[in-house]
Amino acid sequence: MNKEFWDERFSTDEYIYGTEPNEVLREQIISLKPGKIFLPAEGEGRNAVFAAFLGWKVDVADFSEKAREKALKLAREKNAQINYILSDILEYKYPEKYYDLDGIFFLRLSYKDRIYFFNKIISSLKIGGLVIIEVFNENQMKNNFRGLKNLEVLYDEEEIKEYFNSLKKLFILSLVIDLNEGNYHKGKANVIRFIGIKK
Repeated sequence: MNKEFWDERFSTDEYIYGTEPNEVLREQIISLKPGKIFLPAEGEGRNAVFAAFLGWKVDVADFSEKAREKALKLAREKNAQINYILSDILEYKYPEKYYDLDGIFFLRLSYKDRIYFFNKIISSLKIGGLVIIEVFNENQMKNNFRGLKNLEVLYDEEEIKEYFNSLKKLFILSLVIDLNEGNYHKGKANVIRFIGIKK
């Protein structure tokens, strides 16, 4: 699933993953003091715009030009400011100890790239910074879900724990939810939710 794949997917006027923020992000961020947030592979901007509306300074890295166009359009409509950087998340120049919050939602990343990426995420957090994650777990392959046919982009709970073993674990749970995030994220979904804090 390269840049061309995502540009084609995002080429419609429809916000295929919706315009409302991820449920876990909404629940957690509403009670936090605004700071700097990083949202890798953010796509059409729903989480970025929500965070910016609440007063967060938002950085986004995504390599899809089509997604960026839609995200900036949504930001204008909501009177929100986001810094949307066109970059592959594996090539993004991660600042050290900079962000108060990193949010990772339904990221599709191959096994071979995960250790590098998650280490960069951890290094970009300030001490006391949070990482909030929601991803599909391996049981998602059993569901009739649009666009997910590759086991390699799914996760298991032990894997998430291992990647973030340097963080204080506040919450990790595998569960089945009814997802309703646009036409591409709709229906029964097997997910992992994780929240950790950098010590």
